Amino acid sequence: MAELFDVVIVGGGGSCLAAAVSAAEQGLRVMVLEKEAALGGTTAIAVGSFTACQTELQRNVGIDDNVDEHAEDAGRFAPPRIEACNNDELRRWFLSQSAETLIWLQGIGLSFTGPSPEPPNRVPRMHNVVPGARAYVATLHERLQRLGGRVSCNARVVALTRSDSGRVTGVIAEVGVSAEREVFSAHKGVVLAAGDYTGSAELLGRHVGESFRDVEGINPKSTGDGHVLAEREGGRLVNMEIAFGSELRFFPSSPQGILPWLSRTGLLTRLPKFLTKAIDKRTPVTWQHPEDALFDDGAILVNLQGERYCEEGLTPEREIATARQPGKVGYVLLDESLMERYSAWPHFISTAPGIAYAYVADYLRLRPDVAVQGSSIESVAAARGLNSPALEEAARSAGLKGERWLLLGPSKAYFTTTEGGAAIDRQFRVLNQQDKPIPGLYAIGQNGLGGQILWGHGLHIAWAMTSGRLVGQQLAAGAA
Repeated sequence: MAELFDVVIVGGGGSCLAAAVSAAEQGLRVMVLEKEAALGGTTAIAVGSFTACQTELQRNVGIDDNVDEHAEDAGRFAPPRIEACNNDELRRWFLSQSAETLIWLQGIGLSFTGPSPEPPNRVPRMHNVVPGARAYVATLHERLQRLGGRVSCNARVVALTRSDSGRVTGVIAEVGVSAEREVFSAHKGVVLAAGDYTGSAELLGRHVGESFRDVEGINPKSTGDGHVLAEREGGRLVNMEIAFGSELRFFPSSPQGILPWLSRTGLLTRLPKFLTKAIDKRTPVTWQHPEDALFDDGAILVNLQGERYCEEGLTPEREIATARQPGKVGYVLLDESLMERYSAWPHFISTAPGIAYAYVADYLRLRPDVAVQGSSIESVAAARGLNSPALEEAARSAGLKGERWLLLGPSKAYFTTTEGGAAIDRQFRVLNQQDKPIPGLYAIGQNGLGGQILWGHGLHIAWAMTSGRLVGQQLAAGAA
């Protein structure tokens, strides 16, 4: 006997939880099915930026903003050939809804700092959740529980069910350790919210290019499950060849402070605001990547043997080469002059929401796990277990010199996000090859990008939360 709900949502990250809370607030019976053992998805490992215009936080600091200018600026992040693929109408509509989503999130207990600048945005629009992106997961989950929504983890959705008329009526999931198949019926609709496909070598190879199969996603669990389900039901997928990256990223902090424990226990949402702002100072440089300018100025990449393995100024060649090294790992070596250059504006190692930009001192202070300095190449090589003679030869051949050295790493080549997703309308209904809605099937977040290009900090999370909020309302209103 199938369990009956109004809405079944496939996934467990930000867009899923936003949709679940929104639908439950409208009185709908909600079931969330997450394939992993815990909620969070890629949202849980993000910095947590939420980019929006016409917000209260902007007005509080005298910023007069509008949707037209935001839409124009959003189109300046991606190269012209990629921006040309954007669904302009859908992205502009999303941006017009983002401020209301921020109000909604604040209303359920989330706090934000900012706005912070991020060129080419002409005014500050980047709002950062406090103390980090796990707050989205903890707060939304707690709200969902209070509203009576249900969550089943270790529940992998393997197929959708359809009626004789062709309407999607529910899902089939393999639940628990035994992977016993269960049917969950959805009276109003099934929502795909299962994240991107940066963790799928098969989908990356098929759509982005065979040479990228070795490049990992920052969340290896994001394997395009929702995309596969949508395609299997006849949904039209768009922009599947577009991904952000590949790019080098430093390994995340491990362990990541006390945020995971606070999130799991539910205490994160109960802490005083002044205390949450002080938690986990390593967050600003977690998952950040070295700027291209660092390599243009002479920093080199070496592998676990201390050997230089590529021309650092070439991308994506350097990322592909890194993914083919032992352990798929690379280290960045800076000499004394580079350390001095990257110690102050305008030369920063990485952007870092919360502190804006991270320099040499920030990495040494906040990320000693990925940053080590020494008075000799031998000392930094020993600190990371690299072959000292090989590292010395790599530095000599590159013309590096001095009495101070900085070794950053380990780093890997990652895809951060993918821009491919199901074609949707403004009711978030998945469209087929003839651009007709598939009855009962919806897609949000990374599953339902609808052809948008959302490069730049904070737009993907803003879309995840906005599409989740709005699809819950659409389903309650009786979308077909």
